[in-house]
Amino acid sequence: MKSNKPALMERASFKSIVSSLIAILMGLVVGFIIILIANPSDALQGLSILLTGGFREGLSSIGQVIYLAVPIMMTGLSVSFAYKCGEFNIGVPGQYLVGCFTAVFIALRATFIPDNLVWIFAILGAGIAGALWALIPGILKAARNVNVVISGIMCNYIGMLLVIQGIKATIYNSTGAESYAVSKARSIPGFGLNQIFGDRVNLGIIIAILLCVLAWFIMNKTTFGYELKACGFNKDAARYAGMNEKKCIVLALMISGFFAGVGGALTYLCGTGKTLPITETLPNEGWNGIPVALLGFSNPIGCIFAALFIGYMNVGGNYMQALNIAIEVIDIIVAVIIYFASFTLFIKALLERYQRNKKRKAEMQNKGGKTE
Repeated sequence: MKSNKPALMERASFKSIVSSLIAILMGLVVGFIIILIANPSDALQGLSILLTGGFREGLSSIGQVIYLAVPIMMTGLSVSFAYKCGEFNIGVPGQYLVGCFTAVFIALRATFIPDNLVWIFAILGAGIAGALWALIPGILKAARNVNVVISGIMCNYIGMLLVIQGIKATIYNSTGAESYAVSKARSIPGFGLNQIFGDRVNLGIIIAILLCVLAWFIMNKTTFGYELKACGFNKDAARYAGMNEKKCIVLALMISGFFAGVGGALTYLCGTGKTLPITETLPNEGWNGIPVALLGFSNPIGCIFAALFIGYMNVGGNYMQALNIAIEVIDIIVAVIIYFASFTLFIKALLERYQRNKKRKAEMQNKGGKTE
């Protein structure tokens, strides 16, 4: 019996992986050219360090990769989930920042919660705070059809200023323009991972991966996820089928905001003395969720590998400073690689077009052979 399954090269997952790999390769080529211009004599060595830096110091370097990957894994998941539901949640930086503040506030001020349990409440509180902040653009979109991009950007800066005032009023450290740090006793426990990969790695990476898997399961294996995607693809058709498209819009953005808020908690409950700075800039982790989502093709599972890759590139870039390559050049290289992640959809479209032309040509040849 002939199988109905498409050939490997025709599967969407295969095209997605190939497209991402091509985009990464293009980024590395351009990155090498930048190194060649900045430091010609050490260009090859610099590229080698960039590609192997994530393993340069063994488990310690791998731990640094994981530490950098956790927050952008969550913000990438946030962007991906909203995009699958037909919305571009550019308000992720603000939702992430609100989650950061909420987690730190609960960990520092909720002294009635035992030290070994407070991190659970802090993570849940951060997720809820992110969801409630995403509720604003969600309601505006559902009730008045306000563009989510516009309302999301506005909420980013409003959230940033509110967080600054919140830090000053509640958890301000007078010795510096920052909040107090969360003690290790009230942070996320290491569960042995910190002994293997270093102090920065804890249960947070497991939580992030499980949430990615949960998001994939919701989107692909549940009726609720099907409704969210259906409303995203075609709101009119979904409404005709009896779905409440306004409710789906609000819920999709709230769930997306929940993931972003949890990402903030996982960042600042690491137990390494990290503090919330008082600065009028939005966190890079929020913006970097966009290329993670693009590189992972808006697939929650893909976001795991995309975040780890970008974390790996950042660690390798840091080690390149040993060759006296300016940190700005390293930032440009990593940014170029991330930039080419946006070409994955374009590359995928080219692959699909190539396969269609190849299939059409084969069919024409078969028809010509039968005619003869």
